[in-house]
Amino acid sequence: MRVLLTGAAGFIGSHIHRAARAAGHEVVAVDLMLAAAHGTAAVPPAGIARVDVRDPNGLDDLLRGIDVVCHQAAVVGAGVSAQDAPAYASHNDLGTAVLLAAMERAHCRHLVLASSMVVYGEGKYVDSSGAQVDPAPRQRHDLDNGRFDHRGPDGRPLCWAPIDEDAPLRPRSLYAASKVAQEHYALAWAAATGGTVTALRYHNVYGPDMPRDTPYSGVAAIFRSALEAGDAPRVFEDGTQARDFIHVRDIAAANVAALEHPLGAFTPLNIASGNPITIGEVATVLAKACGGKQPVVTGDYRSGDVRHIVASPERARRTLGFMAITTPALGLAEFATAPLRPAAAAGAPTW
Repeated sequence: MRVLLTGAAGFIGSHIHRAARAAGHEVVAVDLMLAAAHGTAAVPPAGIARVDVRDPNGLDDLLRGIDVVCHQAAVVGAGVSAQDAPAYASHNDLGTAVLLAAMERAHCRHLVLASSMVVYGEGKYVDSSGAQVDPAPRQRHDLDNGRFDHRGPDGRPLCWAPIDEDAPLRPRSLYAASKVAQEHYALAWAAATGGTVTALRYHNVYGPDMPRDTPYSGVAAIFRSALEAGDAPRVFEDGTQARDFIHVRDIAAANVAALEHPLGAFTPLNIASGNPITIGEVATVLAKACGGKQPVVTGDYRSGDVRHIVASPERARRTLGFMAITTPALGLAEFATAPLRPAAAAGAPTW
């Protein structure tokens, strides 16, 4: 197939680029090379064109003869400042809308969209009897006193449960709001055109070539940088926050599977390892693998952080035949000494 890959020079996009070509696909690779992701003097790597997906004229030329679009281009992160909102809306949401309109003009009817676990907001919780509970926001006075778990009506801590794709979308950050909007635009586009969209909701992605620590990078890279500096990784809360960490090679494999197997009009899929791990365990595995200092559990917290979010990967297994092959324990041990990208510019781009 002939694939248009946006965001091809990014951390995830570069792995998808290699995997799709290795699978025998012809890849038309593009990236805007934003300074926030690549640095101020970055130039596109060989074989990647500098293209802004918000430019309809440029897209019309690129989409001729394209069978499927793999849309990875986005401003990423948790939305560190409210001033980042225009950048998310412009690059993520307007960019997706312009791309979808261009796909319709080109009669390209298959999209693989990079989405995220952040669309769920809080994860899924059950009380001491096993009944599902929609938790109230955690209160500052509880957090200040080291009470980090959500609590049920009986006052007991709630337990996490794997979340599936039918859970309501409840974004809690600017980035999350932009990913929900991307999904909604894609859903409406599929209904209007008869196209197919597979929205891959990535969980915590890590692996070689991950960006170094910035306010927009993942916690695994932040722990890595602390260890390289000879410092102990600093773990927030009590370290028992549950997450699903998935290796970037598995993310690339999921994208190739989605390119090759169009599903229904709009199909969201959790892309996760299926092997939950706590943030404290992540720091411990990394420290042990590189012989660094043991983590320090600080009890500090960040307002708005999600306590637990763990996915069920069952639908991706059933529909795409996709299963992650790298467990977090093995993958994180490898990641402890893997090459990382240098830190780029701080902050989101201007819109």
